[in-house]
Amino acid sequence: MEIMTNGNDEGAAAGPPAGDVAEWVARRASSFGAVAAEYDEHRPGYPSEAVAWALAPVLARRGGGPLDVLDLAAGTGKLTREALALGHRVTAVEPDAEMLGTLRERLPGATALPGAAERIPLADASVDAVVVGQAIHWFDQERALPEIARVLRPGGVLATLSNADDDRVGWIAGLGEISPSQVSFLGWEKKPQRAIEPHPAFSAAVGADFPHVMVRTAETLAATAATHSHLLVMEPGQRQAAVARILAYLRSRPETASGEFELHLVTRVQRCERAAV
Repeated sequence: MEIMTNGNDEGAAAGPPAGDVAEWVARRASSFGAVAAEYDEHRPGYPSEAVAWALAPVLARRGGGPLDVLDLAAGTGKLTREALALGHRVTAVEPDAEMLGTLRERLPGATALPGAAERIPLADASVDAVVVGQAIHWFDQERALPEIARVLRPGGVLATLSNADDDRVGWIAGLGEISPSQVSFLGWEKKPQRAIEPHPAFSAAVGADFPHVMVRTAETLAATAATHSHLLVMEPGQRQAAVARILAYLRSRPETASGEFELHLVTRVQRCERAAV
């Protein structure tokens, strides 16, 4: 969920400095901790129907009941919160100390551990499901998928969830026009989210989309945008100018100029199953 904007800051937002891709990606991936509280307040969560669909195969195989769920790259716990609400036991693993601290403070019902997709601090075959919210694009899947397979029990599920703005709505499409053409307003790529790569430990991934709505004001939607890594790695003046343009657009549209409105999203889910050993 990353914003990219036109104007004088386009180069800063649109891509890495020449020859410095790894450093640029690392900066973006580690940029969220500085705004952990704002991230938790303003980022969208996930519809319970999407989380239930992600977990359905293993629930059916286990005959219902609470599952042991790993929320990998959990951030401040947006997906952890939904899994807990469905009655599951959740371990949240997150590399950023500030994000993890916010998760521990706000979701004491989860077990929160430092770690990463490529180095999961759990025992072999210790969880029924691994869920990933809005983060698979940060993974080195060549290293992460064997680790995920290691901690999953046979028949367990790996699922990714990603929120995308619904640009079939006119004002949302218009907001996308102030961004480079390859991304939408919130920076979700217009093409499908990065797929779970094929791996012999997993079945082929299948997907489903779920409608989702977030209630915002012009000010809080601009605040949502300000938590995205493309803005967070900008120089402060560029970031302020980008957020100001977003806010000006929202205040110019009758649908979003004053009071609360609905931001329509699509939650895209992919899931696959751990092969039986």
